[in-house]
Amino acid sequence: MPAPRNSSSSSTTTQSRSSSVWLKPVSGDAKHRDDVFKMAHWLEAQLKSYGVETQLSDLGKHVMDGQELPLPPAILGKIGNDPAKKTVLIYGHFDVQPANFSDGWSTEPFKLTVSPNGQLFGRGSTDDKGPILGWLNVLQWHSENKKELPVNIKFCFEGMEESGSEGLDELVEKEAKKGGWFEDVDCVCISDNYWLNTRTPVLTYGLRGISYFKINVTGPGWDLHSGVFGRTIHEPMTDLVLLMSKLVDVKGNILVPGVDEMVASALDDERAVYERLDYAIEDIEAAAGGKIALSSNKIDVLMGRMRSPSLSLHGIEGAFYGAGAKTVIPAKVAGKFSIRLVPPQTPDNVRPLVTAYLESEFAKLGSKNTMTIEEVHGGKPWLADMNHWNFEAAKEATRQVYKVEPDMTREGGSIPVTLTFAEAIGANVVLLPMGRGDDGAHSTNEKLDRSNFIEGSKLLGTYLYELGAIAGKK
Repeated sequence: MPAPRNSSSSSTTTQSRSSSVWLKPVSGDAKHRDDVFKMAHWLEAQLKSYGVETQLSDLGKHVMDGQELPLPPAILGKIGNDPAKKTVLIYGHFDVQPANFSDGWSTEPFKLTVSPNGQLFGRGSTDDKGPILGWLNVLQWHSENKKELPVNIKFCFEGMEESGSEGLDELVEKEAKKGGWFEDVDCVCISDNYWLNTRTPVLTYGLRGISYFKINVTGPGWDLHSGVFGRTIHEPMTDLVLLMSKLVDVKGNILVPGVDEMVASALDDERAVYERLDYAIEDIEAAAGGKIALSSNKIDVLMGRMRSPSLSLHGIEGAFYGAGAKTVIPAKVAGKFSIRLVPPQTPDNVRPLVTAYLESEFAKLGSKNTMTIEEVHGGKPWLADMNHWNFEAAKEATRQVYKVEPDMTREGGSIPVTLTFAEAIGANVVLLPMGRGDDGAHSTNEKLDRSNFIEGSKLLGTYLYELGAIAGKK
């Protein structure tokens, strides 16, 4: 059942909603916490303007980098209460990753810039402000045309997804109980991931989990002059670099004993699933901006992204990184890395392996410095039934809008609350992405193609109509 023609107003609202990109809702930076709150209030006002009943749910406080901060509120919304209709829960997040022009952006990251070829550049354009604006487009069209929605909708938008969704699991579990906001939800839809390439839309039935760690190494009481103290003391940076070099090799193999070994090898029938996907080595190299794929085998690359764990080194806190040639020995440094998890891995069964290994390797150094390991945040992996009627509705919506059959994929990224929704509510979750594989989420020059924004908004609206027409309830 196709949606009414022009059931989104995305082509006329790109610029009018650009104020949301100007804000800097970076959840991982304390100095931008006010912007995350401002973004929450902006989004709540938008929802209310289209007839959505809303509630700002206080998630409490947390400690980040030694500072106690209020958590941004989660926005709960609902529109429609017809018991004869299905009820779908829509999730998204309004916080973003850090971004600075000096990182290598071609445009100001927090100013929406439309290129001559129709690409929309700005932090959060594809992850995840663009898809949220797509849902607003659907609501706006129905409100302005006084058109009844084909399903009841519940919303859950959060401002801490990029920092582990702190506080959200507890809220979802509470609201899923009898009398709670999510009690009558039949299915869940999330638009917070991407196509594999720039050609073929996808539906996603699996996500990797994540365990994010910091290795803290301290020694001197303060920063020291390398000309005075070099080769006279144990230097924290030396210890840290040696430890980080022992976590992963150049082929991506995880060197922490027991982590890779948790995951069984793929059988031939599973490898055939990846062979059928519309993907080529050129796709990942184009998205990465260089001919740097670990393998020339498409199946191995796809499995490396979707069904195998990975370990990535992210940065060193406390080290000198500015212009010039400062000859400092830092007194305290922290190395950051994460492991993307796949079933049967969880943060709980990976953490002790990481801790034991790093403690063992640090002991081998014979250093007089102090090393501690901190787990910053974590989330379990998730897999769904791709033959559920929720997926069938999303497949038909994709056929209606894009005139092709979507690829069925597992995604390499993590959305920690996905599994919580599935388990707490007992409902099927579908990931229905808007953006392309080359959008550069979390990277410099993040973008969303205007065509994907417009057609993606239509896709979200059409999905609601297909959901309303298909047989089945929870």
